[in-house]
Amino acid sequence: MDNGSLDKAYTTRDSRTGTAWAQFAAAGPALARTVRERFEAFTHHTLATLRTDGAPRTTGIEVRFVHGELCFGMMPDSFKALDLRRDPRFALQANQGPGTGMGGGDVRIGGRAVEVTDPERRSAYVEEVEPPEPFHLFRTELREVVRTTVEDEKYLVLEIWKPGEPVRTLRRT
Repeated sequence: MDNGSLDKAYTTRDSRTGTAWAQFAAAGPALARTVRERFEAFTHHTLATLRTDGAPRTTGIEVRFVHGELCFGMMPDSFKALDLRRDPRFALQANQGPGTGMGGGDVRIGGRAVEVTDPERRSAYVEEVEPPEPFHLFRTELREVVRTTVEDEKYLVLEIWKPGEPVRTLRRT
């Protein structure tokens, strides 16, 4: 299967569970471009999963866009992998970088992580990232994307996207 076929095969999702990156990018191209730039600006970001007792677990994670999808890999049987196998809900915050300027804004996404077991999809990730074997690979299904910026030093601006909705912009003083 060529890259175009891989992209096409994974561009739609059930709206009750989440949306593929391509659908988000089609619904809000400017926001999607900014969010992707924020995640590609740094290697390490912060992932939140749910522990068995329901408490949040935050941990560092590397994320990559592979064949048009936001993916993350992790060591075998790591706590975050076990969390996601049990309860796929996650939140991911982009690294804000040095200082407090938040170049590009504060970016967060939430959704479901779906483990990738298909050998062809995994090999595409291996070609791109070259992780040590064995590893868990998850692709994301988006339920919410939020970018927060400051405008004119007095407005907090929130850009919010959810599946099936246009991007909304809220300004707060």
